[in-house]
Amino acid sequence: MAENIKLIANNKKARFDYFIEDTYEAGLVLHGTEVKSLRMGKCSVKEAFVRVENGEVYIYNMHISPYEKGNIFNKDPLRVKKLLLHRYQINKIVGQLQQKGYTLVPLTVYLKGSLVKMEIGLARGKKLYDKRQDIAKKDQRREAEKEFKIKNL
Repeated sequence: MAENIKLIANNKKARFDYFIEDTYEAGLVLHGTEVKSLRMGKCSVKEAFVRVENGEVYIYNMHISPYEKGNIFNKDPLRVKKLLLHRYQINKIVGQLQQKGYTLVPLTVYLKGSLVKMEIGLARGKKLYDKRQDIAKKDQRREAEKEFKIKNL
């Protein structure tokens, strides 16, 4: 059974700045015009961050542009949105966040069927030398692909 998944927003910077240890799929609590705006792809998670407060998970600074035809029903683009996770997942996340150096970062926002879902990652920060290693690996891969392409022409 193939799921109908449409990517809305991707946080490339998160994978560059963090080692992603574990990922979770969470639902988003949204209001009507926000869903319509998301279906049009008007969303940004670049500056967003996730926090656990009082046993519930919230996302801050996720920007959903106001829906053009929404008039008075539009919500604040940067309002705090609740993420829907199972209790055991939240307990597991809280336990791991108490370890030194772990944080929650939003990775992707996508439509799964008719539902808006978000993938959040339990991440550990990268040091500068780790980032340099990633850049070197990308360059090596790019060079290898370039040589392979030239060789097969």
